[in-house]
Amino acid sequence: MVIRAILAVFIGLVVAFLLVIAVELFSAVVHPFPADFGGTEDEVCAHVEKYPAWVLAAVLPMWAMAVFGSVWIAQKIGDLIASLMVALLLLIAVGFNQWMLPYPIWFEVANYVAFPLATLGAIGINRTTVDSSWKEDRKTKSPSP
Repeated sequence: MVIRAILAVFIGLVVAFLLVIAVELFSAVVHPFPADFGGTEDEVCAHVEKYPAWVLAAVLPMWAMAVFGSVWIAQKIGDLIASLMVALLLLIAVGFNQWMLPYPIWFEVANYVAFPLATLGAIGINRTTVDSSWKEDRKTKSPSP
C-alpha cells in the first residue's frame, strides 16, 4: 500500500509537470521572450511584469486543470493521502512561483482560489465514483443466508 501511494504521488507530479510544460509552451507562443533575452532573474521578472492580462486569465484555468488532473490521477492510483500530498507539493510550488515573480495581485488571489477548488473537485469526483461503485456492488450482491 505504501509503494502504491508513493507511485501515485510520483505519477501525479509527473502529470502536473507535463501539464505545466504545456501551459508554459502556450505562454511562450502568445507572449514570447524578447530576442535578446539572457535568462537572468531581472529579465524573467521584467518579462512576467509585461504579461498581458488576457494571457494570465487564459493561463489560470489551465493551471487549475493541471492541479485537477494531477490530484485526480494521484487519488485514482493511490488514495486520499496521495492526492493531498500532490496538492500540498503543488501548492508549495505555486507559492514559491508567486513569491519569486511579480504577478499582479488579482492573479495571485485567483490562483489561491482556483487551486483549492481544483483540488476539492478532483477529490470529490473520485470519491463520488468510489461511492457510486460501492453502492452498485451492494445492490447487486444478495445477502448471505
